[in-house]
Amino acid sequence: MKVPFNVEEFLNVFAAYNQAIWPAQIVAYGLGLLALVLIARGHRHAGRVTAAILAALWVWNGAAYHIAFFSPINPAALGFGALFVVQGLLFLYFGVVQARLSFQVSRSAASIAGVLTLAYAAVVYPLIGHFAGHSYPFAPMFGVAPCPTTIFTFGLLALADRKVPKLLLVAPLLWTLIATNAALSFGIYEDYGLLPAAVVGTWGALMAGRNKNATRSEGRVSDPAARSEA
Repeated sequence: MKVPFNVEEFLNVFAAYNQAIWPAQIVAYGLGLLALVLIARGHRHAGRVTAAILAALWVWNGAAYHIAFFSPINPAALGFGALFVVQGLLFLYFGVVQARLSFQVSRSAASIAGVLTLAYAAVVYPLIGHFAGHSYPFAPMFGVAPCPTTIFTFGLLALADRKVPKLLLVAPLLWTLIATNAALSFGIYEDYGLLPAAVVGTWGALMAGRNKNATRSEGRVSDPAARSEA
């Protein structure tokens, strides 16, 4: 799919955007850290707070980046912005209003992969961009740019410890397909992590409920035996 802008125009949008929203980048890192600390500590409100943070990041990316800054060089960004805003509202509905999202750091393969994905979004992603020549302010930044935000989202979904509504996967997967095309066209190497992150996040989200149910089933089977042995 051919994109209607060149790499210089694309990176110049980030430069103008980053300079206009400063210090929102620092706030985004702070929100991401807050979510991870609450999850790691097993805080009882970790699910709701994390969902609220994801909702804020997705709505911000949709309105501030896509619609306000990206749409002048790519009219399709108006649609992308709507997609991101709707995704943010879905996180708000399922995660905050209905409290259907819960996260946990464990020794499971999905959880470990999720933690690595989160580290990629927050630390490795900007480092790759820097060495590829996409230094600040020409760089997509954590939490305020669509791709690292999507990678971060997949990392969190991999930490889910209860069934994740499948509707929450639609927008991140669609954006992964769209953005990967641009990454391949322009050599935005840090965005190559989108596809692996999508695999990790989708796998973790789809398996979360099953793993928990399996654990409960094993507990129900073993309990009678334990009682009989007693």
